[in-house]
Amino acid sequence: MEKATFAGGCFWCMVSPFEEQPGIHGIISGYMGGTVENPTYEQVLTGETGHLEVVQISFDPAIFPYEKLLELYWPQIDPTDATGQGNDRKSQYRAAILYHTEEQRQLALKSREELGKTGRFDQPVVTAIEEASVFYPAEEYHQNFHRKDPKYYKESRIYSGRDEIIKKYWS
Repeated sequence: MEKATFAGGCFWCMVSPFEEQPGIHGIISGYMGGTVENPTYEQVLTGETGHLEVVQISFDPAIFPYEKLLELYWPQIDPTDATGQGNDRKSQYRAAILYHTEEQRQLALKSREELGKTGRFDQPVVTAIEEASVFYPAEEYHQNFHRKDPKYYKESRIYSGRDEIIKKYWS
């Protein structure tokens, strides 16, 4: 088993694209980076702790290679936006690939470069690729939020503008 960590705006919206895939053994919403140990959602929400909202995925690379995770990740975000995603504008909503190994770093860099060459975007692809740091699981009520409160999840997803991003760049 390996770990992959991705930031792409609100972590609620980053779970479902990965959860039904073969070889994915778990997805945990949480926080990475920042200056506060064991941050709470309320602290991260201020945008002042330096944490990103992330999903950390446990996967079997023999069944679902890291490259396939990257292929699923890119269509969930606007890779040309370095300051947030859609209407989610604070620093915790920045998009980033947080690598755990040198191989992941190399694959992420190659993937980002190839994406930039597609001509799909009118701006440069600027998604950060950073070394993973300490991961702090989010509070239990954030885990699998799309299932726990589907109505509020849907409203939040609409407000975030994520579906407009996907339609603009990935339809």
